[in-house]
Amino acid sequence: MGQIQAKDLSGCMVALVTPMNPDGSINFSEWERLIQWHIDNRTDAIVVAGTTGESSLLSKDEIESLSQSAVKLCQQSPTTKVIIGTGGIDPNHVIAANKLAKKNGADAVLIVTPYYLTLTQQALIEHFTAIAEQTELPIILYNVPTRTVNDLTSSTTAQLAKIQNIIGIKEAKSDMGRIDQLVKIKNFAVLSGDDGTFIEAMKRGAHGVISVAANVRPQAIKDLCNHMQLGDIEQANSLNTELSPLYDYLFHEPNPCPVKSLMHHTNMISSGIRKPLVMTEIKKNQVKPFTPSIIQEFSSI
Repeated sequence: MGQIQAKDLSGCMVALVTPMNPDGSINFSEWERLIQWHIDNRTDAIVVAGTTGESSLLSKDEIESLSQSAVKLCQQSPTTKVIIGTGGIDPNHVIAANKLAKKNGADAVLIVTPYYLTLTQQALIEHFTAIAEQTELPIILYNVPTRTVNDLTSSTTAQLAKIQNIIGIKEAKSDMGRIDQLVKIKNFAVLSGDDGTFIEAMKRGAHGVISVAANVRPQAIKDLCNHMQLGDIEQANSLNTELSPLYDYLFHEPNPCPVKSLMHHTNMISSGIRKPLVMTEIKKNQVKPFTPSIIQEFSSI
């Protein structure tokens, strides 16, 4: 099979949590169970070691083990792709991580803008260009300026999209004006990174979502994407309204603390999270409206 292209990136993609034991070690049996669940639900792609997966708190060896496991399982699936988060500050480290992702069989890499260092747009262009020149895998840019302080503008993204192996962007800003500009770029996948606004982004031409909510409601997010792709706006709006309280809960504290706590509360994963992150305290009345649907979806495993 050849490399994926922009047209292959659409629909429901999950920013997968990394399940951990109470001591913070990775629980690989739970990891494999979650991946198989997403394969069974025909989730379009799994993002390994993204923000939700606590990438900045994982070692290189841990990311490699998670990646190898995900690829091995997803090779059974005709639909579920594996995308590895490889972003960082040092371009040489990113290039090395991309080569490792290629070796491990990933379909694409997701590269966040450098963080902590405040960069000009020209510096961002040079950073991603240098990485792309030494990367064989397709690249998805990742713009999340609330975490990185660096914002890839639409004009910068359009310039980077001219590079053959830069095929899309995860845009986590809930700025519909930005989406309007990005969808004008030809042969380029625009993926929302914001659960609360992705339906509006898809109405404006975005191709799908890399979702936190899909950790607990993958079938619902998949159905919502399908409704949008088929132009069934009324059904999409109805389902999105049902999911809105879940979206609000998942981001009432910084990600991934609420989603991991909710998954533990519904017996999907163990209670571990890496310090300095702290699990969100569960208030049963707060999560009661949406826990039955989560349990019902997960019981299908």
